[in-house]
Amino acid sequence: MMSPRAAGGAGTESPGAGRDRIVVAIDGPAASGKSSTAHMVATRAGLYHVDSGALYRAATAAQLRIQPDVSRWTDAQLPKAVALVTLVARPTAFRPMIGGADVDLEIRGPDVTRHVSLVAQIPNVRAWVNDQIRALARQHDVVVDGRDIGTVVFPDADLKVFLVADPWERARRRLVERSARRPSEADIAEETDRLVQRDARDATQTVQAKDAILIDTTTLTQDEQVSRIVALVEAARARETERGG
Repeated sequence: MMSPRAAGGAGTESPGAGRDRIVVAIDGPAASGKSSTAHMVATRAGLYHVDSGALYRAATAAQLRIQPDVSRWTDAQLPKAVALVTLVARPTAFRPMIGGADVDLEIRGPDVTRHVSLVAQIPNVRAWVNDQIRALARQHDVVVDGRDIGTVVFPDADLKVFLVADPWERARRRLVERSARRPSEADIAEETDRLVQRDARDATQTVQAKDAILIDTTTLTQDEQVSRIVALVEAARARETERGG
């Protein structure tokens, strides 16, 4: 099994170094709707969406390509894996690619989902992901979603939002997203158990920043939560304009 040194070669840029663009940080536990919400906020507010979880998933997918047997993962493999991952700009988002090919379906698959928490816990992988995100934020106005964006990656973000929802509701939404059919209560209960276990594994990374705005989305539609965050973005922009003027 890989040690915390596994992703050697990651940089060590400090949060906010050289940055003068607006950064919106959206954090929260698994299946709280961070990525879909951040993407819609980016579209409406004229920002670029950066999905930190997709980078961790891409690193995991690349590693699984190199060695599908997790029990045989070694320190020497992961630097080769992350070297395969690149970010490509889309109209309102940056998406990871592996070996120059689109991998959106692959990184959302069950194999990657089972192992991404393991890869995300490796400090040098986290450093690599954070450096990619900070480099983008020096050049673009961004909305970044993840679990420690407002606490570790951008502690000086212009706006920090922390999304939460009841585990049962998070499980229901995830199952609906995966399938057109209506999930049964048994399916939701099983998925809820998986999410609660994932929350426990990710607890050290999923921490609400003291200055983050908490939004409980349990009873909100996606449009309602997106509209609320877009209003907060516009307020943050107005404050920046006043300071600059």
